[in-house]
Amino acid sequence: ELAKLPMPKTEVIKWKSSDGREIEGLLTYPIGYQAGQKVPLILNIHGGPAGVFQQTFIGGRGVYPLASFASKGYAILRPNPRGSSGYGTEFRRANIKDWGGMDYQDLMLGVDEVIKMGVADENRLGVMGWSYGGYMTAWTLTQTNRFKAVMVGAGLTNMFSMYSTNDLQRTLESYFGAQPWDDLEAYWTKTSAMAHIKKAKTPTLILHGAADTRVPIGQAQELYMGLLQNNVPVQLVFFPREPHGLQEPRHQLDKMKREYAHFAKYVLGIDEDKKALTASTEGKK
Repeated sequence: ELAKLPMPKTEVIKWKSSDGREIEGLLTYPIGYQAGQKVPLILNIHGGPAGVFQQTFIGGRGVYPLASFASKGYAILRPNPRGSSGYGTEFRRANIKDWGGMDYQDLMLGVDEVIKMGVADENRLGVMGWSYGGYMTAWTLTQTNRFKAVMVGAGLTNMFSMYSTNDLQRTLESYFGAQPWDDLEAYWTKTSAMAHIKKAKTPTLILHGAADTRVPIGQAQELYMGLLQNNVPVQLVFFPREPHGLQEPRHQLDKMKREYAHFAKYVLGIDEDKKALTASTEGKK
């Protein structure tokens, strides 16, 4: 049955960051894409931060429903910014003491590149990520209003409180060069989305495993409260029993449906809840 389904085209693209470093990413086109079309784009940010996107089959089970989004008319950009694995030691270490700095610029310039290619519609952009990808998505939320919708999955939002509530103290010290009480700027002003929450304007969906100990649920609660108190449209969903990555198939499916409905509403202007209600009402007539 899977062999009968059309698969979207994916290609490697490259661009220069603001310091001249070459950055690579994977661009997946919508099903049936015609050259010259401007389509909605989702910026998909990987975890780690030393993770990496690889050019593999995208129709299978995974954290992100890439083929599903491509079938709905979206292009998806999956960049490998500095700090990603697979590009050598220097590249891998290039985001030390610089989370949310040049790696953020790498991502934004990747989006600019897809717009320059004539593929992405600059007025229909979304961004999503899980774990460190959730961190960078939350950071993006507080740094720019160019995106129409945001999904923060298991994201780190306050690096100061994150340090004392998870199991990554040595990892964070290796990246930040200190403990939080010895360098407040490194853990707060320079890297924490919560330090800049009043600048956030974009409708946000927050998804998090209720049993996550790698990125504790307080990180999601802080972001939710910050957005709520600043009148930004926001939804927070905890998945019961789930650790850092969702394991139960029904939760994975629920995640995908929520993501699609969120991006459809705010990027495409399609309210899936209203559509379902209308269809249900018409069915009863």
